[in-house]
Amino acid sequence: MPAENNQEKVRPAVLIVGGGLSGLLLGILLEKIDVPYHIFERAKETRCLGGVMVIGANILPVFEQIDLLDDVMNLSKIFETTALYNVDMTELANQNRIFLKEAPKLYELLLKQIPPNKFSLNKKVLRSEEKDGRAVIHCSDNTTYEGDILVGADGAYSGVRQSLYKRLDKEGLLPRVDLEDFQIGYTFMVGVAEPKDPEKYPELKEPLARLPIVVGGNSKIWSAVCTPDNQVCWTLSLQLPKKEAKSQQFRNSEWGPESNESMIKEFQDYVCPLGGKMGDLIEDTPKDRISKVFLEEKTFKTWYHGRTVLIGDAVHKMQPAGGLGAGNAFQDSAALCNFIYHMKDTSIESVTEAFKGYYAERYHRALAHYDRSHTLSKVLLGQKLKEKVLRQIMYKYIPTSVFRRSAINSLDYCPTLAWLPPAKSTKSAFIHEQIRLQEANKKNEEANKKNEEANKKNEEAIKKNEEAIKNEDQ
Repeated sequence: MPAENNQEKVRPAVLIVGGGLSGLLLGILLEKIDVPYHIFERAKETRCLGGVMVIGANILPVFEQIDLLDDVMNLSKIFETTALYNVDMTELANQNRIFLKEAPKLYELLLKQIPPNKFSLNKKVLRSEEKDGRAVIHCSDNTTYEGDILVGADGAYSGVRQSLYKRLDKEGLLPRVDLEDFQIGYTFMVGVAEPKDPEKYPELKEPLARLPIVVGGNSKIWSAVCTPDNQVCWTLSLQLPKKEAKSQQFRNSEWGPESNESMIKEFQDYVCPLGGKMGDLIEDTPKDRISKVFLEEKTFKTWYHGRTVLIGDAVHKMQPAGGLGAGNAFQDSAALCNFIYHMKDTSIESVTEAFKGYYAERYHRALAHYDRSHTLSKVLLGQKLKEKVLRQIMYKYIPTSVFRRSAINSLDYCPTLAWLPPAKSTKSAFIHEQIRLQEANKKNEEANKKNEEANKKNEEAIKKNEEAIKNEDQ
């Protein structure tokens, strides 16, 4: 439906709490359809914390539709290989995958698309409510704002979600599962080192990147990966026992350059999979570009109520090892904007209809990706005995064709913006990737079939030889 058909409609005023990736993309999309909005970010300044992120081909059409694909690609590297190593750098397993590796500069790119007068810093939302048919937020600086729709895009510890759930719980409308704690597991540190010398780190010269992960002893995991502009992103991960993890659950619950020295000392002398020591990369990383977080995961059942709706980590927090969190957050933004665009008016009936459509499109897909992310985290990061066994089974005994089928299935959902012309180049690339995976899967199955036939012939030949030897002996 052309955008001009929407001109006569009463546009809802949208309050977006959270200036992260999903909130920024939603703001960009609302800007395209002339829906009034404002983004409220609690931080005092914008900072691009975190490391690399992974997004797949099934969100790239959205970036193409809003003319940002070339910019995104310029910030990116495609990587095909995930390799697991022991501490002595002997290979544990190797799996080929196709993803897009994003640099933290993606945040800066998206932020530039938002008009400054529609983005406010230092706006910590203390509570939200619905009053006189409007969504209302109350900030810590004693300011109050109201709109027709309130979007909670404020991360795993979403204040919007907590405020909404508190109201619903009092009314007896909240499922008990939504009151349960996050599943806890890992302390995670990430940083992006200053540009490195390609002579010291030859992989920087390569057009494609690989993700080498070292599975160390004592529940430790570390990795380093090359990103554009000769930068290297590194990660440190420590799996904690359940009791200890529970006690530390809220100590490092936010991304930020907190005191990290004790964790750094545990890893600095370990071998870097790109060369040298991990300490070399850490020393070349500015303190304000090192952040630490306690990794948790959960998918909530309640995504909306009244005029409030949740997107991104606020409603489905996934482990980063699966590389699915950012892509799902972007898909939330695209899907929600589509339904907002088609709203007839700002009545609660229209709002509810839009939220129901958004939930129906996104919930089961996000839940499936959550399950996949949970399994991948165990395979890649797990140090418990059963997780080590699972890793061996996954990489050594499950045929490659199974992973390819999984990759194909992950590409079956490709949201686009209904009010813009369809993407061309990424749509073709998307289809091409499906075909490539299907052909690779077919070739692999044919090779397996030939191997089975060859093995069968060998067995028959061995059997004939045994019978011949037996006859000679007689």
